[in-house]
Amino acid sequence: MPDSISASKQDYLETILDFSAESGQARSIDIARTLGVSRASVNKSLGALKESGLVEHEHYGDIRLTETGLRMARAVRARHNALKLFLVSVLGVSEETAERDACRMEHAVSRETADKLEEYLKKILPAADAEA
Repeated sequence: MPDSISASKQDYLETILDFSAESGQARSIDIARTLGVSRASVNKSLGALKESGLVEHEHYGDIRLTETGLRMARAVRARHNALKLFLVSVLGVSEETAERDACRMEHAVSRETADKLEEYLKKILPAADAEA
């Protein structure tokens, strides 16, 4: 599912998911700050996400993920978490480096590879079920 939209849009979905989990809402200013982009860029991307049926957003209003957007955001987050867990727990990469690398890798890895990675982590790290 995440393969079907750009890495940038995946980052938007993931950021909206994070803000929604923290405060119950996402605002364009928060997204702009987090992603290091202008509010105009956020508005343009939100328009595209809205057209794709992934977010609900009224001009100057809160941003919410649709059911499909939520599924996609969770899939991206799961990839990110599995990659970060692998980098830290298996390879011994620092948390900071693993976070940066997982952000980049989550967009490039195929669904098949992500699924196999999650299966592998569940075998070698029993706590991976909850984290991935």
